[in-house]
Amino acid sequence: MDFMKLAQERFSVRKFTDQPVEQEKLDVILEAGRLAPTACNKQPQKVYVLQSEEALAKINGLCKCIFGAKTVLMITCDKNLEWQNPLEAGVYAGVQDISIAATHMMLAAWELGIGSCWVNYFAPSEIAKAFELPDNEQLVLLMPLGYAAEDAKPAPLHEASRDLKEMVQYL
Repeated sequence: MDFMKLAQERFSVRKFTDQPVEQEKLDVILEAGRLAPTACNKQPQKVYVLQSEEALAKINGLCKCIFGAKTVLMITCDKNLEWQNPLEAGVYAGVQDISIAATHMMLAAWELGIGSCWVNYFAPSEIAKAFELPDNEQLVLLMPLGYAAEDAKPAPLHEASRDLKEMVQYL
């Protein structure tokens, strides 16, 4: 698929069918995240694939934005692996790296006919505790994955965008 077409047509899916994501497709999606560029190629991302009844019940109890997906990626940043800027204290690239990897996965999923939604509407500390995440991992996002329901559609503001002239300034 042409990248600009893919970027334009992709939308956040908020209603999924019960059809499971095939392992072969999930493997491609996860590989896209592994191939994503990260600072100094440190690859601080850790992806937990939630598919068991127990894991899905737990995440659904902690986040109301799973939308019936039968696969949820819980993506964390390993703070021990993230790049630290030596030129200024306190500047790290971990969340940026995870964002790049997650974007690669979202776009790869869409190309395979799999919908997704980037979810941040949850209490990270509660989920980290419930899933017993190690202290060195920061939960960055949840990504429900699956086949879009027939009546799934983009959110009303999906097509609303600021003008490019408002976002870009040449110096």
